[in-house]
Amino acid sequence: MKIFINDIPVSIISNEELNSDKEFDLTIDGATSKIKPKKLIDDVLIKDASPEKVDELLHVMTDNKLKGVDSITFTSVDKESIIQYIKKKFKVIQAAGGVVDKEGKILLIFRKGRWDIPKGKMEKGEKKRECAEREVEEETGVKVRIEKKINATWHTYVNKKKYVLKKTHWYVMKCVDDTNMGPQVEEDIDEVRWMTLSELRAALYNSYRSIRVVVQEYHKLLKIHDQSL
Repeated sequence: MKIFINDIPVSIISNEELNSDKEFDLTIDGATSKIKPKKLIDDVLIKDASPEKVDELLHVMTDNKLKGVDSITFTSVDKESIIQYIKKKFKVIQAAGGVVDKEGKILLIFRKGRWDIPKGKMEKGEKKRECAEREVEEETGVKVRIEKKINATWHTYVNKKKYVLKKTHWYVMKCVDDTNMGPQVEEDIDEVRWMTLSELRAALYNSYRSIRVVVQEYHKLLKIHDQSL
């Protein structure tokens, strides 16, 4: 499981899933050492931390962006118990969105000073695919058709003093009709734009890590090779 917290990727994996070739700048024994957030730097590996310690750090990271931290990886003999513990401590909500293609160009929105991919929260009784199509059409005015699933991402935030863990389901989409394309201003969207691969590459420098991951997975799925993303 990978969770994006204030744009920092946090991975929770089993000991067997740890890549022996991966290098870390700081390694902590989570079973015996106290985790001090201000001491964390660059790529961090925390071994055998209890679910309580993991949850505590995730809440700290949600409240405060840890400067100087690029990524955090937790390893555990029982990662599922940690994941289930975290889900109980956060309010879990579901969302969906999509990477929309029109003749090789990708649809991006500009919201709150960054480029993003259209998506939004699921309504009660709504299915994931229904939500994805509805949200994209509401935010951009573009009618779309879902082709296939890309992946799902997780991220945390605070809403009305409650800690939220949001799972977003992403889909490959095709443009059906963009005659009425335009930003949903009530959702703080300033611009909707079709972008070529080179324009997309530049825009992603002013985006979120989770969005870059989605675009990378989209390109892998469609076998589009771009090492710069």
